[in-house]
Amino acid sequence: MKTKPDLSFWKLWNLSFGFFGVQIAYALQSANISSIFTALGADPHQLSFFWILPPLMGMIVQPLIGKLSDKTWCRFGRRIPYLFIGAIVAVAVMCMLPNAGSLGLTTQLVIWGLSGTMLFGLFSLMLLDTSINVAMQPFKMMVGDMVNEKQKAKAYSIQSFLCNAGSLVGYFFPYVLTFLGVKNIAPEGMVSDSVIFSFYAGSLILILCVIYTTAKVKEYNPQEMAEFQGEEITDNKESNQNMIYLLFKAPSVFWTVGLVQFFCWAAFLFMWTYTHGAITDGIEWTLAAGETASDTAKNWVGVLFAVQSVGSVLWACVIPFFRSLKMAYTISLLLGAIGFVATFFVTDQYLMFVPFLLIGCAWAAMLALPFTLLTNSLSGSNMGTYLGLFNCTICIPQIVAAILGGVILKIVGGSQSMMLVVAGILLVIGAISVYFIKIKSAQKKA
Repeated sequence: MKTKPDLSFWKLWNLSFGFFGVQIAYALQSANISSIFTALGADPHQLSFFWILPPLMGMIVQPLIGKLSDKTWCRFGRRIPYLFIGAIVAVAVMCMLPNAGSLGLTTQLVIWGLSGTMLFGLFSLMLLDTSINVAMQPFKMMVGDMVNEKQKAKAYSIQSFLCNAGSLVGYFFPYVLTFLGVKNIAPEGMVSDSVIFSFYAGSLILILCVIYTTAKVKEYNPQEMAEFQGEEITDNKESNQNMIYLLFKAPSVFWTVGLVQFFCWAAFLFMWTYTHGAITDGIEWTLAAGETASDTAKNWVGVLFAVQSVGSVLWACVIPFFRSLKMAYTISLLLGAIGFVATFFVTDQYLMFVPFLLIGCAWAAMLALPFTLLTNSLSGSNMGTYLGLFNCTICIPQIVAAILGGVILKIVGGSQSMMLVVAGILLVIGAISVYFIKIKSAQKKA
């Protein structure tokens, strides 16, 4: 069995560069969905329900993309066709979603108590997250396919860096456009120009980055993959097994890391859902003429999430110096927990940077360590399927958190700031759960 060759830094970079554009789209979605649906008339107690759609679509789409791409071999590659199709659809939807309030659907259609505007927004959100998932998953799979075990930690670190760099751009877009004079205030029931034009710019960068990766990356063909894996891929009986069978055969790392993932991603779902409301009420704002606290907080959410990304980039540089991956994982999550709890006590918009820098430490670990641990425990031709199934450990906790979000919000007295404290408690439980991960000898090399 041949060993996959070492790749140069720039080959590793090209392998993940398109992730930069995909993450801009994801950051724009994460930072602005709550404010968009609030503008469209959503009740705060209903906000978490709108966040069910993104993880639900991810849980359905990513395993399918993984399984289908495991068997796809064409002139354009194995994973890249899915990447390109997902990006094209995402670009189209990014131009639709922020315009939901401009189509005059409010009084023309009401279903299940939701206006036509809200229904159109929900449909656009579902389609956007589906396409982002289709575009995102191939990057993780290509690292698993093309990078040897020795370089995987480095490859996923580069992917993490590009992910956070894309997040920075996406989070800052509305704030920068507002600074440049683009309107941040919109009529009732509509989305501001600063958000709309941010989505337009993000869609353009997304497609350019994906074109760059598709032009620069040449995936291994079936014969090369067979030599690296020591088996004939096209005739491999294991590759024809269904997903349930593969789940039963999954390594223990799949389940133990998945347990940690459950608490982590539930925590971040609460952050994405309730940060806008938390800082609207919790920070003492200085308002410009005609602005409300919600208007100012809307853009500041993007700034805080960008600060989180800066913290993530910085902490990602520290993680490789830990002698133990489990220790790095635990400390990162505990720092994030401190950050979440600290948001409850901070009332100055600039001091809020400190908690979000700490939250970025947890995010850095969540992006890099789970996939390093998992892919080093996998072999054979089902890498994409397993990575797709592993995405359920990201999606299921978000769905559970979205369903329970309104209930928990009532329990904490309607305080959206307290929901971030709940997120901190979840990260503490996640840090404790790291203890149950058993790293095999093959992974210790990472």
